Amino acid sequence: MPHSRFLACALLAVLAAPRAFACSACGCTLDSDWAAQGLVASGGWRLNLRYDFFEQDQLRSGTDRVSPARFAYPADVEVQRYTINRNATLALDSSPNKDWGVNLSLPWYDRAHATIAAGDTELSTSHDRGVGDLRIVARYSGFAAQRSSGLLFGLKLPTGRFTDTFDRGPQRGATVDRGLQLGSGTVDAILGVYRFGAWSPDWGYFAQAIVQQPLDSREGFRPGTGVNLNFGLRYTASTTWVPQLQINARAERRERGVNADVANSGATLVYLSPGITWQPTRRFAAFAFVQKPVYQRVNGLQLEATEFVSLGLQYRL
Repeated sequence: MPHSRFLACALLAVLAAPRAFACSACGCTLDSDWAAQGLVASGGWRLNLRYDFFEQDQLRSGTDRVSPARFAYPADVEVQRYTINRNATLALDSSPNKDWGVNLSLPWYDRAHATIAAGDTELSTSHDRGVGDLRIVARYSGFAAQRSSGLLFGLKLPTGRFTDTFDRGPQRGATVDRGLQLGSGTVDAILGVYRFGAWSPDWGYFAQAIVQQPLDSREGFRPGTGVNLNFGLRYTASTTWVPQLQINARAERRERGVNADVANSGATLVYLSPGITWQPTRRFAAFAFVQKPVYQRVNGLQLEATEFVSLGLQYRL
């Protein structure tokens, strides 16, 4: 398929939402995997930058919205109030040939969080900034001459810290929930498959499935296994402006360990994500997407967002 037919894809290989968002912050699941959408069939280097913003201020239980006003304080459960995420991810992607490639991505998180802990009557807040967990993911697409399907495999490494504390309120000095730390502290295996193609001269599609499995635990915490399923449809009549619509789903099991919030972790989430890609030159491209939830089911009490905004740039070296 001609290279220009795939200009609608998101531009960096972050491979779904970073696990550092955890129990009350499952994060943006937008598929921005350049390779899985057919854009790295030729060799070369690509530099990618992505920015995600989402404010989680909707308290949910199961599939229902819950008002914080229903609780009498002090309550016997933690009632989270908001988590504001401003996240940037820098990625370097290399394709030495048409069959093989590798992507290194490192996120930077800026996260403000507020909660009323069980037994408290006032807010405790934290504001953490720093690098998250590094991802190294290889891909192989040599199964057929068209190279329209492939395998992804790699590791998430524990480069993000997990010892941040509350800076204000009754919980000042106490460690923030492990699921809200910048890193999980664990090594995780990443395994995925993808396929892309064309339904007609002006319409293309892609599909991707990824499993992230923790391989160990760290200081009483083990993240839950996560699965991401993504499907995208794009209109490619123009090679400069290309609209796209994605359906993104994520299922995550509960955390485990003495320092895990077992009761309030794990979820099944489905989003609809319209967006557009702009490529004014062969080397430079940009994208913008808005992600809206269409189904949310969480365990316990968790905060979810009503909207995600994702912006991205790519430069081909």
